[in-house]
Amino acid sequence: MTYPPSGTALREPGTDQPSAPVPAQRGGVRTAAERLRAAATTEPGRLQIMGAALALLVVVFGAVTSLEISGRASSADDVVTRSQPLSADAASIYRSLADADTMAASGFLAGAQEPPDVLARYDADIKEASRLLVEAAASTDASTSSHREITTLSELLPEYTGLVERARANNRQGLPLGGAYLRYANQKMTGELLPAAERLHAEETGRLATDSADARRFPFLSLGVGALALAALVWMQRRNYRRTNRVFNHGLLAATAAATVVLLWLAVGHTMARADLRSAMVQGQESLDVLNKARINSLKARSNENLTLVARGAVLTPDGTRDQYETDYSTGMKELGAQLRSAKELADDPTGREPVGDAIDSVSEWQERHRKARTTDDRGEYDSALRQIIGPENSTGQSFERVDDALEKALAHEQDEFDAAAEDGRGALGGLPIGAAVLAVLGAAAAVVGVNRRLSEYR
Repeated sequence: MTYPPSGTALREPGTDQPSAPVPAQRGGVRTAAERLRAAATTEPGRLQIMGAALALLVVVFGAVTSLEISGRASSADDVVTRSQPLSADAASIYRSLADADTMAASGFLAGAQEPPDVLARYDADIKEASRLLVEAAASTDASTSSHREITTLSELLPEYTGLVERARANNRQGLPLGGAYLRYANQKMTGELLPAAERLHAEETGRLATDSADARRFPFLSLGVGALALAALVWMQRRNYRRTNRVFNHGLLAATAAATVVLLWLAVGHTMARADLRSAMVQGQESLDVLNKARINSLKARSNENLTLVARGAVLTPDGTRDQYETDYSTGMKELGAQLRSAKELADDPTGREPVGDAIDSVSEWQERHRKARTTDDRGEYDSALRQIIGPENSTGQSFERVDDALEKALAHEQDEFDAAAEDGRGALGGLPIGAAVLAVLGAAAAVVGVNRRLSEYR
């Protein structure tokens, strides 16, 4: 740019206001600070400085937004693709193990020849637990507590299945030792396997909560820098209007529009993501947790109910006054009732409430049939009591199956609810990091063009 001779007063383009005189240059080399101060004494110099500052501020806004939202989007993606699936798999491992223990006791009660469907269900549970353990081991870091629990489960599962096979072999030969092996297998399941599975589920559920919280953290820095950039652009346009009486500067207007779009996209997109992810946790994951616990309690109660007949009073509570398995059954059923009531309150639509209501009705039927079976057994009518527990008609086994089917249906519905809400939350952040960066670059370029258009009036 060519400036007039030193000391010459310039007129502000479009106005009658004189600009500051151009200072005389002195000989010698000047520092950058001196050159900057010298430029700031002239309107063209001030415009250059402000243009550079505006462009830099808009670029910083885009960079900060892109970095912050990339982190939130990564956490939201982890919720959908890693932590929630692992939490669900951990719950499935627990359910498969508990169901296998229930089927083992049911098959034992049936006699020397186990019903094929019971045996097939037991085998399917063991295979499913083994498969999920392998997949979980591949998805977790070896240094985590989750991996240690998976290792524990992988080591204990063959020991459990070996005890069950010994119980079956003795039962087929009519040897009483089979009942002892089955009780030992149940103790290993309830005392070692299930606690390890519960710890694994708690660990993965905690990681899910952390990922969800990270995705929902409010981007205060991005919003603050965005508000500052927008305010600076508006101030620059107002300054331009006051000095030239021109309402619009197209470049600055385009930069303002770009910054506004990014700011609104950021605010609206993240607000929607927060709402969807919160809905996934509150309406989906909380219901899943309660329903999983209810289903596990129903499985454990069924196993204890069967083992009461297997043990025939051989295992008592520590005070020696009551049957241990019957006591555990009663405790589990109380917890099951409370969890089902909680699940019904958490269900937010008729599709979710209906199967829970069915489960509640079936639990009441189960308890009534159980009381009758216990009365029959207490009279010494073992065979009749056995039919009331595992028989094909009007048995507690039928009631248990209805409870289990209803809970499986409720769990599937709540899982779908979680998946849909979490996917919406992840989608609300999709494209924002890249979009913010691109719009910021375009906005910075537009700001430079707008300031250069103003500078051209001095040439």
